[in-house]
Amino acid sequence: MTVTNHTALYRFTFPDASNGTNTTLSPLILADLTDLPNSRMNGSVSVNDTTGRISGSGTFAPSFGIGSYDLHFCADFQGASVRGTGVFMNNRAGTEPKNLSVVVDGINSGVETLPAGAWTRFNKPSNSSSGILARVGISFISVDQACSNARNEIPDFDFQGVRNAATQAWADHLGVIDITPGAGVNSSLQTVFWSGVYRASISPQDYTGENPLWNSSEPYYDSYYCIWDSFRSIHSLITILDPVSQTRMIRSLIDIYRHEGWLPDCRMSLCKGFTQGGSNADIVIADFFVKARRIADGVDWATAYEAVVKDSEDEPENWSVQGRGGLHSWKNLHYIPTDDYDPYGVGPFTRSISRTVEYAYDDFTIAEMAAGLGNMADAQKYYERATYWKSALSLLNTTVHC
Repeated sequence: MTVTNHTALYRFTFPDASNGTNTTLSPLILADLTDLPNSRMNGSVSVNDTTGRISGSGTFAPSFGIGSYDLHFCADFQGASVRGTGVFMNNRAGTEPKNLSVVVDGINSGVETLPAGAWTRFNKPSNSSSGILARVGISFISVDQACSNARNEIPDFDFQGVRNAATQAWADHLGVIDITPGAGVNSSLQTVFWSGVYRASISPQDYTGENPLWNSSEPYYDSYYCIWDSFRSIHSLITILDPVSQTRMIRSLIDIYRHEGWLPDCRMSLCKGFTQGGSNADIVIADFFVKARRIADGVDWATAYEAVVKDSEDEPENWSVQGRGGLHSWKNLHYIPTDDYDPYGVGPFTRSISRTVEYAYDDFTIAEMAAGLGNMADAQKYYERATYWKSALSLLNTTVHC
């Protein structure tokens, strides 16, 4: 298999012989309406009896958050003529009808999702070495856009050409780094290093043009997975290796705030991910502000600052997916108590020490932005809050006498 931005290209090869029952080879390809965690709620699929095209949609749950998302696909084939088509449900299949819809029935909820989808059967491939090519486009917008993505990105089913282009794209991206062998930099260490840089470049992902939630001329990135980890590693690295992409990610974070009212602490599949404690998009934005503000193109820093200040000042109703909880205690006690009394919002009333430390660092980064923007009153205020972690430390060192 190989890929472009929105399309996968698969090449299936088969034994060039009969199957042992004097029947000629007849490959069968199935498309199951499922995802890796088997979270499908609703789905639909159809198959074209002439071309063998399989297309459809599904509604799925995010892997670490709330809500749901729709994903659409479009699969076309090349390399063999179509022998038959149909749909399947559970372990039964038929040639009629040519479309299928599945829904959560409300009675068997919690029961394992049944397999369901469509199939295309082919005559023996004309060239056993090249086999059958399957081009699968995806889209968060519609089936039509999934088909259009596939057609535009891989018009001619050129497997080797697509593979070469993908290889070159990664070579260009990783090529900004040079390693000088020797002095302990052996081949094993280089393998680990390049593997790490590759994985650090997979997310966040550019979904610009594929956001059904709002219309915007700004970039849209997804799979901020999750900022409470990535602020200290991936984003700092991307800022150095690929500041253009990091600029677009910052603009995307700000646009999410514009349309949803809060910066994410985690986000995937168009859904709000869970927070871990702080509001750590503040750190990603401030880190880029102090390091690359002069070269950042098109970043609305005024709105960015508005967004990070909101994280520190306003408590959302559900701070398990955005913002911070316990802000009344934070501002008045200067730490987050265990079993905090917080009637202003709902979230996991745990991790009091780690939340205290995270809030302090988040406020420090806001202070850095305030100072850089010339707002010295705010800078002094948030530098002071950045020292609140000492309050928790002093409590740990206090001896209680009964």
